[in-house]
Amino acid sequence: MHSHKILRIASKQASLQDNLSKELKISKITSQVLINRGISSVAQAEEFLSANFSYLLDPFSFKGMHKAVERIHQAIKNKDKVLIFGDYDVDGVTSVALLKSTLRHLGLETLHYMPHRIKEGYGLTENILSTAKDQNVKLVITVDCGTSNHRQIAELKAHNIDTIVIDHHELHDENLPVALSIINPKLKACEYKYRDLAGVGVVYKLCQALSAKHLKEDLDLVTLGTIADVVPLTGENRIIVKEGLNLLSKTKRPGLRALIEGAGIKNKKFGTTVVSFILGPRLNASGRMSSAETSLNLLMSSSVSEAEEFASEIEKHNRVRQKTEAKIMQEAEDIINKEINFKDHKVIVVAKEDWHQGVLGIVASKLADRFYRPAIVISLSEELCKGSGRSIKNFHLFHALGECKELLHAFGGHAHAVGLTITRDSINDFRESINRLAHDKLSLEDLLPSLDVDMELSLSDLNERLISELENLEPFGAGNPEPLFYTRALALKGEPQSLARETLKFWVSDGKSSFQVIGFGMNNLRSSLMQAKSVDLVYTVRMDNWMDESSVILEARDIFFG
Repeated sequence: MHSHKILRIASKQASLQDNLSKELKISKITSQVLINRGISSVAQAEEFLSANFSYLLDPFSFKGMHKAVERIHQAIKNKDKVLIFGDYDVDGVTSVALLKSTLRHLGLETLHYMPHRIKEGYGLTENILSTAKDQNVKLVITVDCGTSNHRQIAELKAHNIDTIVIDHHELHDENLPVALSIINPKLKACEYKYRDLAGVGVVYKLCQALSAKHLKEDLDLVTLGTIADVVPLTGENRIIVKEGLNLLSKTKRPGLRALIEGAGIKNKKFGTTVVSFILGPRLNASGRMSSAETSLNLLMSSSVSEAEEFASEIEKHNRVRQKTEAKIMQEAEDIINKEINFKDHKVIVVAKEDWHQGVLGIVASKLADRFYRPAIVISLSEELCKGSGRSIKNFHLFHALGECKELLHAFGGHAHAVGLTITRDSINDFRESINRLAHDKLSLEDLLPSLDVDMELSLSDLNERLISELENLEPFGAGNPEPLFYTRALALKGEPQSLARETLKFWVSDGKSSFQVIGFGMNNLRSSLMQAKSVDLVYTVRMDNWMDESSVILEARDIFFG
């Protein structure tokens, strides 16, 4: 049976809509979409629409940037041994690749270390001091990690090894490690005006400060990490990704070209979905199933033959990842169906022996989407159990873990994505504790999937000019969703077509205008559609280019039958 989403139609703001439309010479529809994205002035709208490099912020407005740049230039001058320590996901791998290549151009060859996800886990490892001492390292730079590694950084300092922390993760508290410099937009004392950079975005600002250049040529790497880490595509992230997607489609990096060719997307237009669903998962696969070194080697490779070998290895890891993920997803759903009472459990916490730790986050994300409530998936072991969580719109999962921290060995992350370690004996108490918290913070309405509709339209409002304006709002993603519209009382024209992969295609009319509609995964609605007296449609709108002909097409997101 078709389950409808709650529609939240944005309030019309007529005077602001008129002002933006007049001053920017755009339609009132596009003006309202901008308003819905939090834009309340012409200046803000101009910045959003142009999204050019003149709006990038000064990297030296970061707290700690001057000190970090000074120490790194000293390392270059003295030829100090420098170790870059990164994370094993796409954000971390692109961060390491970007910083290594920037320092190489400045005359400094660096060592690097990326922990093994399963054997070592996230953040500075227990053996970081011995690793640094064995290789005579004078400076450790952490990227996409480090903010919570107080003890390891204190040990490095005690042995006269400096640490610079480049990170973007939330802080557990205001107690900071004794690093030489911490560059993190989440620091309370940081005056940097944009808080939502990915880890690689913060590294990019450091590289700009070090080289005194914009480094546009590196935005393919920055874009990969930014989209893969699902940070809001607003502010600087929007500028980075808008420019970076163009660069990515014609990248000169042999590794990325080999990856793109292997994925079968060569010569195609690159939007955020290409990174989110094709490139990102592949780059993540080696770190999930084995070592992230393979992905780093791919990004850093200089020869085509070498790049093709790494890309082939990544494809193998990705196929194994898909099979492992599907198996755990099925087992998790079986546990939920047998053991979870949704009346009592607003947060899903499931655990089982021998679940592969590399795919727990993906499974948690799919469970959160499937059941529309926060989901935490834990792999059981005799000692510390590792888990990963994903959340929904109105539940800050990192803060929730902070309120349950006495039951956790360690945790970290963001509002909607976290990692944790916990003893086996504490899992039941944790499940009860976080659900007590969720009962206070989540209403029943919060647990119902919803669609944020930008505006109610008539079909006669839709045309090529509007679509061209809406395309200027790209790139779409977190914080800047693709515009969504609603039209009531439409009549079906002709018989709906069933296409491959459960796709439904049909025509609708309001008596004056008619448009074709495509509904991916909606073929089960065919009979209901044919029996309905009228149709209310929630949709996005775009140009359909086929056989050198262009036409407006609506992509259905929900269908209500009259």
